[in-house]
Amino acid sequence: MGSLFCPSLIVFFSLWLTLISPSHSINCSSLKLPGGIRHYSNCTELPTLNSTLHFTYNATNSSLFIAFSAAPSNADGWIAWAVNPTATGMAGSQALLAFKNKGSMVVKTYNISSYRSIVEGKLSFDVWDLEAEATNDGKMVIYGSLKVGGSVEKLNQVWQVGPGVSDGHPMKHEFGKANLGSWGELKLVEKVSSGSSSPAPSPVPHNDSGDGSRAREIYAGFWILALVSWLVSVL
Repeated sequence: MGSLFCPSLIVFFSLWLTLISPSHSINCSSLKLPGGIRHYSNCTELPTLNSTLHFTYNATNSSLFIAFSAAPSNADGWIAWAVNPTATGMAGSQALLAFKNKGSMVVKTYNISSYRSIVEGKLSFDVWDLEAEATNDGKMVIYGSLKVGGSVEKLNQVWQVGPGVSDGHPMKHEFGKANLGSWGELKLVEKVSSGSSSPAPSPVPHNDSGDGSRAREIYAGFWILALVSWLVSVL
């Protein structure tokens, strides 16, 4: 009888640890950002160019915090993530573009008014805290914060990678199927019932799992105590 008790406890304690762990989407488990010091409420594996997006939307102040990761088409290439406020696709996009400049990563902003006009300059919305880094596996990451409309529930996003930079200007990207298909819709809020919506949750603090996680922890704790008491009574 005693030999059954310990394995049973191990199983139930494993279940408990699973219940109290922070919740993530299925893809998040393998999408780790370098350093692990930034926390985002959502992450998604984008459908093209082996790229990912982590993001948190704060509906209170209409701010979006993002971390976009992708591998440039060449080691000295560039990556970009953009919002198109007026249409889908590249034309009209407001882009954050990162590349190596004299060995250091930089992020610049581009107002892409047309396919022939890629001009560095101020975007049509506020951006701040722009950073970039290169990872050991050949990828680059763009970090940034941007202001979105107060009633916006979704955005048109565009992402891209390129082969290099010439005289400070990004060189043209390839026009393969993956490059031409690198755009889509980013949902900032999820519909929870007819006529209502729920904003993406706030970032998870580094030393606190949040009220939702704490509630799950307490709930799981009650369950494991009940299960242990039952096991002690029957074994």
